[in-house]
Amino acid sequence: MPVLNDEVPDDGDYDAGRRRGEFDHITPEDFTRSRGSGRVTPPGWIDENELRRVRREMPVAYVEVVPVRVDDFGRVTSIGSLLRVSDGGAVIERTLIAGRVLYHETIREAIARNVAKDLGDIALPMLPQGLTPFTVAEFFPTPGVSPYHDERQHAIALCYIVPIAGDCKPQDETLDVEWVDPRSAAFDEFLGQMSDGHDYIVRQALAWTGL
Repeated sequence: MPVLNDEVPDDGDYDAGRRRGEFDHITPEDFTRSRGSGRVTPPGWIDENELRRVRREMPVAYVEVVPVRVDDFGRVTSIGSLLRVSDGGAVIERTLIAGRVLYHETIREAIARNVAKDLGDIALPMLPQGLTPFTVAEFFPTPGVSPYHDERQHAIALCYIVPIAGDCKPQDETLDVEWVDPRSAAFDEFLGQMSDGHDYIVRQALAWTGL
């Protein structure tokens, strides 16, 4: 039976038919070089049909990014959000940067790729030095199980605050990027336009920074 990295795969594994060492030539750049499209599919990753099946049967690892602008002393001056068309295409929704951690991708690479996917290649994110998230958000397909809801899947999201130092050029499904001062009167309205628990993630992010 063919093996991969000394593991004997089950017959149903996606890598069951692959040769040993087939991924030896792959570098991290193969997973982060999306050229702003966000549609890179690394070798060995599952297709959309298989992904839908996996989403019905097991939790999926995600990163969730709260983009911020900071002053010269590192204090948060504004919080960013994305404006997108909802999956149904009926409404514009306000949300955060989020995406799966791909096969053979580190958490830092997942953060960098998803920021570039939504904000463009010159956003210049200041990636966290440590990998400890400020919170872990558990999204469930059943409403009410937790503050977080995702009708597609059970997702476990590691949440990070990421300062953005460059210019943002909305990419892919992102229509616009809007920033708000968390101390302003408009902030509550800003949070009220978020759904599925993303507003709760922003509040936890601010509490983590001391605001």
